[in-house]
Amino acid sequence: MKSLMLLLAVVIVPSVMSQDRWTPDMMITFKRVSSPALSADGRFVAYVVSTPNMEGEKSEFISQIWVASADGKQNSQYTFGEKSSSNPRFSPDGNYLAFTSSRGSDSKNQVWILRMAGGEAEQVTKAKTGVGSYQWSPDGKRIAYTMVDPDAEQEEKDAKEKRDWNIADQNFKYAHLHTVGIAKDGKERKVQRLTGGKFHVTSFVWSPDGKTISFSHQENPTADVWPSTNISTVPSDSGAVASLVAWKGSDADPEYSPDGKWIAFVSDGGDPRWAFQGDVYVVAAAGGTPRKLGETKDRAPGITSWSADGKFLYIYETEKTTGRIWTLPIDGGKPAAFTGGNGTFSGAAISGDMKTAAWIYQTPETPPDVFVSSLRTFKPQKVSNVNPEFVNRPMGKTEVLSWKSPDGREIEGLLTYPVNYEKGRQYPLVLNIHGGPTGIFTQSFTGAGSIYPIQAFAQEGYLVLRPNPRGSGGYGKEFRFANYNDWGFGDYEDDIAGVEKVVQMGLAHPDSLVVCGWSYGGYMTSFIVTKTNRFKAASVGAGVTNLMSFVGTADIPGFLPDYFGGEYWDRMETYMKHSAMFHVKNVKTPTQVIHGERDVRVPPSQGKEFYIALKRLGVKTEMITYPRTPHGPQEPKFITDIGKRIIAWFNGSLGR
Repeated sequence: MKSLMLLLAVVIVPSVMSQDRWTPDMMITFKRVSSPALSADGRFVAYVVSTPNMEGEKSEFISQIWVASADGKQNSQYTFGEKSSSNPRFSPDGNYLAFTSSRGSDSKNQVWILRMAGGEAEQVTKAKTGVGSYQWSPDGKRIAYTMVDPDAEQEEKDAKEKRDWNIADQNFKYAHLHTVGIAKDGKERKVQRLTGGKFHVTSFVWSPDGKTISFSHQENPTADVWPSTNISTVPSDSGAVASLVAWKGSDADPEYSPDGKWIAFVSDGGDPRWAFQGDVYVVAAAGGTPRKLGETKDRAPGITSWSADGKFLYIYETEKTTGRIWTLPIDGGKPAAFTGGNGTFSGAAISGDMKTAAWIYQTPETPPDVFVSSLRTFKPQKVSNVNPEFVNRPMGKTEVLSWKSPDGREIEGLLTYPVNYEKGRQYPLVLNIHGGPTGIFTQSFTGAGSIYPIQAFAQEGYLVLRPNPRGSGGYGKEFRFANYNDWGFGDYEDDIAGVEKVVQMGLAHPDSLVVCGWSYGGYMTSFIVTKTNRFKAASVGAGVTNLMSFVGTADIPGFLPDYFGGEYWDRMETYMKHSAMFHVKNVKTPTQVIHGERDVRVPPSQGKEFYIALKRLGVKTEMITYPRTPHGPQEPKFITDIGKRIIAWFNGSLGR
């Protein structure tokens, strides 16, 4: 009886009801900021603000473009309306701001331009299937863009006559390069197709002189073929496609040097693995043997831009819990951090004159905003103020925590304390596991609306531990590959050791533990409850529960055979060993199952298998599915509902 009273005293944490409370309903009002883009002279930065619209029948995020001056003195909204506008790009002369929107009569995503001096936006492209990505030409006279091939006339007729059956892995619709002139030739703008054939363009870049476009491409549009990515070039006024890099594996994201003589790109060096190992290479734009640059800490870089003098590259890469911008010398030297300190830097953009950078910066307690700095000296200037109402609110603090796993491996994670935390008191603990498995929890703002609303958990009196176990990104290639053939075992020990750490610190009550996660985090959650009954409740989000049926139904059938060293028919015992479904009879923990009905990455059958088994075993369970929802929920009403349901499930299971 004494222990029961102690548990109740620990779990029930009264909160004052007020408008200052963190709840999923409040947190969904958080505005998302993304896509900074600088004018060529670095004087202005455009960025996107996405606001939830949940009125009546609406449940969507509406994005609009804002423009701020680099000195922070001006900041105003540039696009308006019921349709979203995104992907801002300044023209090279700075006179126009281009963006994409489906505001046109055809409701397709098209490129529009808006004079910086004012006036109405004008539609530039009339792509039949809509525009994918786009870029201004260096002289500002054209825009290159990708468009997915439209249906042929016979296909349109078959669709109308209900003869539109599909044959698997045939009749792919490829994305190809086109250009459109800014000046009109009579009433229309000149449109020119540059590429065609059985390959799918994934990214592209203009050469500095505007005569050539370099692009990466893969065999087809499916998610499973990324190891087939190569790099080619094509004249920007039409002509033959020339292969530049065609190694086995992934060679992608080309970027021209300022003098146009070199192209930098990221490659796995011919060893494609789903956990990814990548390095930056440079190759002569005219062709030749690529040269590998110095290895980065995480071996997972993304190229942002060349430096003005062509002596190094600006790259993005995560270091532990912090996303940073780095400089990488062309002479093979080691990378150096350009941005320093805590928090997370993301979405970096470089001005056309390569003198100014912009990015989004945030910390667990500071909402994300756009910052600008000279590239000569790191001296950031905040230029936006997207979520002022989220600043200086009472919130649970977050700290980086480290611990050792049983095998001696050093593990890190983020621990968020309850709002109004009282020293010496024990609290219930949420173990929140990330996806991937190469995902990573970074020092991002904890008050943003999310399916796992961290500050809402904290408001309810929970500690929240978000570990980065083996297999996570940000800690180097060896760490990222450390869970090969080991899902649910070494990573399980890493996660549980983190929980034990928080318990030993006197913070978490050992009898008040709950666990949740999405995707790979959902996999780990489902596997954890087959191995231990310590957790009083679990919530499995879009979880892989049966590795064998996953291979046969997901859109990435090559994923697990890479992680587990072969196909399931050759390694049956291994796939069974690491699947929650083959150990489901051990589950006693009340387990909630959540899934999107249009999830092709982790099909909803994965969640249904687990739910049906738990139900037949007599384990307390519930399953919630969301229509129209892919692998990640996109509608704000759904995001809010998921957070509220998880909190209710945990509270109910803990008797709160």
